[in-house]
Amino acid sequence: VPAILGMLLVVTGCTVTTPGGQNPETRRQNINAGVDNALAELYRQVPGSKEMVTNARGVLVFPAVLSAGFVFGASHGEGAMREGGRTTGFYRQTGGSWGLQAGAQSQAVFILFMTKEAFDNFNSSSGWTAGANASVTMLSAGANAQATTSTVQQPVVGYVLSNGGLMAGLTLDGTRISRLDL
Repeated sequence: VPAILGMLLVVTGCTVTTPGGQNPETRRQNINAGVDNALAELYRQVPGSKEMVTNARGVLVFPAVLSAGFVFGASHGEGAMREGGRTTGFYRQTGGSWGLQAGAQSQAVFILFMTKEAFDNFNSSSGWTAGANASVTMLSAGANAQATTSTVQQPVVGYVLSNGGLMAGLTLDGTRISRLDL
């Protein structure tokens, strides 16, 4: 167990620190490049996702959320808010969990604010927590993984994409999102 906890600290510690000498402009460029790639992959793999993103008031994209744990777990990632296709802010996502889990993985997380009220609530918060500040309806994975009519009407919806494709049965509850000062 100490070795696993040490691994968890190393993995999450590496993602929290800024690479040596990386200035804010380079960091913004790297995050934006990751967001562009993650959105392109989402559009390629998930029919209907481009229309969902286009219709959202804003979409938070975290291209590489690293998760690791053994019984207790942690996750961390950096991303950007896109409004109308352009970046309007940079954010950090952190989370914790406990239960039957072991290992590490990286996944892309997309949080779409479909209503003005949900988007305004996010923007007016000093820190936003999924499940506490708003429920995030996860879009179901299936043969074609398209959003249903009832899902599209939800205030906040999300996708989680791994190397294996759209992930099912996940929740973002407890995920904390805060603004990065870049």
